[in-house]
Amino acid sequence: MRSHLLNDTTAEQYRRSVTEGVERVAAKLAATDRPFTGISVDALSPRIDEIDLDQPLHDTGAVLDELEDVYLRDAIYFHHPRYLAHLNCPVVIPAVLGEAVLSAVNSSLDTWDQSAGGTLIERKLIDWTTDRIGLGPAADGVFTSGGTQSNLQALLLAREEAKTDSLAKLRIFASEVSHFSVKKSAKLLGLGQDAVVSIPVDHDKRMQTVALARELERCAEAGLVPMAVVATAGTTDFGSIDPLPEIAELCEQFGTWMHVDAAYGCGLLASLKHRDRIAGIERADSVTVDYHKSFFQPVSSSAVLVRDAATLRHATYHAEYLNPRRMVEERIPNQVDKSLQTTRRFDALKLWMTLRTMGADGIGQLFDEVCDLAREGWKLIAADPRFDVVVEPSLSTLVFRYIPAAVTDPAEIDRANLYARKALFASGDAIVAGTKVGGRHYLKFTLLNPETQASDIAAVLDLIAGHAEQYLGESLDRAS
Repeated sequence: MRSHLLNDTTAEQYRRSVTEGVERVAAKLAATDRPFTGISVDALSPRIDEIDLDQPLHDTGAVLDELEDVYLRDAIYFHHPRYLAHLNCPVVIPAVLGEAVLSAVNSSLDTWDQSAGGTLIERKLIDWTTDRIGLGPAADGVFTSGGTQSNLQALLLAREEAKTDSLAKLRIFASEVSHFSVKKSAKLLGLGQDAVVSIPVDHDKRMQTVALARELERCAEAGLVPMAVVATAGTTDFGSIDPLPEIAELCEQFGTWMHVDAAYGCGLLASLKHRDRIAGIERADSVTVDYHKSFFQPVSSSAVLVRDAATLRHATYHAEYLNPRRMVEERIPNQVDKSLQTTRRFDALKLWMTLRTMGADGIGQLFDEVCDLAREGWKLIAADPRFDVVVEPSLSTLVFRYIPAAVTDPAEIDRANLYARKALFASGDAIVAGTKVGGRHYLKFTLLNPETQASDIAAVLDLIAGHAEQYLGESLDRAS
């Protein structure tokens, strides 16, 4: 079994095996003509259930054949231009190359003596990002597994900086369309159910700063502690960007930590055309960025950044076997001192390879393309009498629903839209997401693929209308 260990004696076997795998995936990508096969859970489950994991195949080719049957054939392919559902981007080749390198070398980014140059590369990328944001010379941060962890760590720091002995007094303010991880973080941090105060949004789904000011005043009058305001730069449902400069002013006035969840909108940091849409982010105390959403990186690649590096001490714990205190005095850089994780992948390498190959402008150009496509798609949907579109896009998300001319019952329209989404997914021709607006069911395009064209959007709209009309026709037949 030692023949399977990657080392100096098996380097050639490693080369052959990885090449064979890459060739399989490359062939699959080249032949994929739709984002999904439409296979159901009931159809796929038996294939996997019948595999006996205690009976290995002993041959890489045979394993790849099996993998084709249980995974590759029916995977969701985000690179396809008609994958329009969630915040999943197609990935750039330099980042995939970085993934191959980091997996093989297998550095762990918790301590210097497990990563060496990897530590310095990650720190360089953190500095690059904080500079792009404009957080100042004392800024720092660390890579994380994703936006949820980044938000959790930022709110942990905010909790500790609030300096109160009563957790029950702490309040977090976030818009009603902010990410669910804000409430989840409050729960994990031991705060009460009422800790998160939901702030209403305006017509464009942006936090209403007048309402925020009112709630901050109520908090102060009640003797409560405003722990943090979470401003969102790119909401999951609408891509909306909260008014960051106004929120920053209120945070300064009330002495409140300002966190910007830019997991989605961080692509604007590289934008050549739309950077001004996140003006004010430089005033944040902490920022979440997900490179795997809008920098075209493979999952996972995220970071939490802070204005004051000293605040990261709230995540620090020293263990004698790993990162004893003396290492700080010896100026040995251990990233575990900043992180909620211990063992941690060298995910920063993917972004490093991307920047060194394409440059930030290359990333920004791709993100600008999807933002411009969303504007074009919005005009298309707004002009189509079959659909109702909610807001003009700030980033690359469009929320809309099919409105049949002959049906006025909102519940029936809801069912038609739900049916259309499910039928489209089952066909495999395209994938769209769904959400609720005002209690009603809507559909959602999340446009993160520069290869998607307006013609794809138009074609998917026709497919949605066709499925919805089929449902309504069958519904009328059943009722008659």
